[in-house]
Amino acid sequence: MNIGIIGAGSIGGTLTRRLTSLGHKVFVANSRGPETLSDLAAATGAKAVSVREAARSGDVVVVTIPMKSIPKLPRDLFKRIFGSLVVIDTCNYYPQQRDGRIDAIESGMTESGWVQEQLHHPVVKAFNNIYAQHLMAFGRPAGAPGRIGLPVAGDDDAAKAVVLRLVDELGFDGVDAGMIEESWRQQPGTPVYAKDFNAEGVRRALREASRERKPEWRAEASDHGRLAKPA
Repeated sequence: MNIGIIGAGSIGGTLTRRLTSLGHKVFVANSRGPETLSDLAAATGAKAVSVREAARSGDVVVVTIPMKSIPKLPRDLFKRIFGSLVVIDTCNYYPQQRDGRIDAIESGMTESGWVQEQLHHPVVKAFNNIYAQHLMAFGRPAGAPGRIGLPVAGDDDAAKAVVLRLVDELGFDGVDAGMIEESWRQQPGTPVYAKDFNAEGVRRALREASRERKPEWRAEASDHGRLAKPA
């Protein structure tokens, strides 16, 4: 499969390494340009490209950048793309730690609902609740004891099925977490966030989630990303 990855940070770099090792053709981009990704490309066999090329080169495109940077992406990034392009959103909203205040999210919009509104394209929410080092090292064969489950939310069943297959290839049990309107159940501060539960544990954590954001995951009026970088 051809996979574009926009963002080469912890999750983006990890997915580049893992997906190329599985035989996928990866096109990776960041905000600083392809020349800054030469080491990652050389180490993995991925092709370093521009953001626009990454968006147009894949059957699947992963958007994995800070939330505050989403509006800086070209407004027409996915406008002229036809066919069944699957866009995966791994983003998390860290208002105090990094992103500053996003009023729509503070008013109750889900993080991924806001992302797809900015991108003008539907998204599937995945890979946002796991540490990058665990995504890199903790994949296990199907049926292995203790295999970690990962929640996957999205409105399009066919797109969600593609992502669930990728999750399985990477060595994790994909758990259907419902539609994008339900993706708040896997946002920061919920029981499933940053936890290595098995599939049943993920389902239980999703059921137990509360929509109310805890104080550390809510913005203050003056927040501009003033605290330490999130894990």
